[in-house]
Amino acid sequence: MSRLTVVGVGYVGLVTAACMAELGHEIVALDVDAGKIHALREGRVPIYEPGLSELVAANRGRLEFTTEPAYAYRAGEFIFICVDTPSTPSGDADLTRIWQAVDDLPPDEGRHVLVTKSTVPVGTGALVQAELAQRGYRHISYASNPEFLREGTAIDDFMHTDRVVVGADDPDVATQVARLYEGLDRPLLVTDVASAEMIKYASNAFLATKISFINEIANVCETTGADVRVVARGMGMDHRIGPHFLQAGIGYGGSCFPKDVSALKQIAGNSGYHFQLLSAVIEVNELQKRRVIGKLKRHLGDELRGRRIALLGLAFKPNTDDIREASSLVLAGRLLAEGAEVVGYDPIATDNIRAVLPRLAHASSAMAALEGAEACVLVTEWREFLDLDWTAVKQAMARPVVIDGRNALDGAALTKLGFAYEGIGTRVRRG
Repeated sequence: MSRLTVVGVGYVGLVTAACMAELGHEIVALDVDAGKIHALREGRVPIYEPGLSELVAANRGRLEFTTEPAYAYRAGEFIFICVDTPSTPSGDADLTRIWQAVDDLPPDEGRHVLVTKSTVPVGTGALVQAELAQRGYRHISYASNPEFLREGTAIDDFMHTDRVVVGADDPDVATQVARLYEGLDRPLLVTDVASAEMIKYASNAFLATKISFINEIANVCETTGADVRVVARGMGMDHRIGPHFLQAGIGYGGSCFPKDVSALKQIAGNSGYHFQLLSAVIEVNELQKRRVIGKLKRHLGDELRGRRIALLGLAFKPNTDDIREASSLVLAGRLLAEGAEVVGYDPIATDNIRAVLPRLAHASSAMAALEGAEACVLVTEWREFLDLDWTAVKQAMARPVVIDGRNALDGAALTKLGFAYEGIGTRVRRG
């Protein structure tokens, strides 16, 4: 087994460290945030990811956490860069933390393989290798090893990944990195660095395109009387299309899709190519988040001022506390601008959204949010919401109006209980 240094203990870095430790490797995890490192040393995981706390605890003997770059870099035969690359105002990826990691590399302290797992623009690996050559760092080789983790299922995605992608211009380096994953027994693709970098962007952009496409189909279904759930089922039965990412809703969010789609569009633009399809994907997604306002007005009237509206779910998806680019941010912001009284509840993400939308009222439970509401919007399909006692919900609400932003509820059952129900791409049902 090998010694690995993992730079960054966010969603990608900490999952990578814990899973690599599970495979038997010795890990030193580095982060500049002393608070995170202190918490991890005490056995507290600072992010919410199902199963991660248990995995970290089970592998404590192979996991070490530090804020000292010099120590961390000396420890690892392989140095995995897992820092974030957020979008800049121009839409480009901010590589500040990538270059900081490069600057911290040891001048000459044994052989190392620098492995970039962070999502970086195509060509970044070539720039890093050129920088290493300019500094005379012949003791450091380079590889790209993109991650394909979904928040909420990250551990399973790592341990049962569809593929391990290793990009390296030196076949021996590619072999060394690939061997780290032998315990997974998963499909392996070895390629050049630039292609590995593009695989990550192209994969996320394609999935985002599927989501925006089915949302456009849903919008057409609403005008024609078709049911997008049936349409998606029929489409998904074609093996060339498949059923995944054909669930209509109120738009995608999170730390990956919005950032990566915008970054790929910007990469193309910087090369002189206008990526028209991705421009449409981005526009459709932003408009989709706002269409709920029209649905609410259809049930409550054009004047939303003073109306109490409950938002069930604030995280961008279930089983995470991440609110980055969440549909709830746009929806709550628009409703507040309309003068509505908006109250939200999320099992995990409430504290994270409080600083972003201080005017949003927060309830202590789903039932507390629904009490006296004239409409509720299912924004995030947490299991807790699907299992609600909807008979009690109807009694608690001032008006029984449900907008199902994820098509996750049983519209027929709610209608039978007396709710006015509307999903995405389905016909309006009135009890």
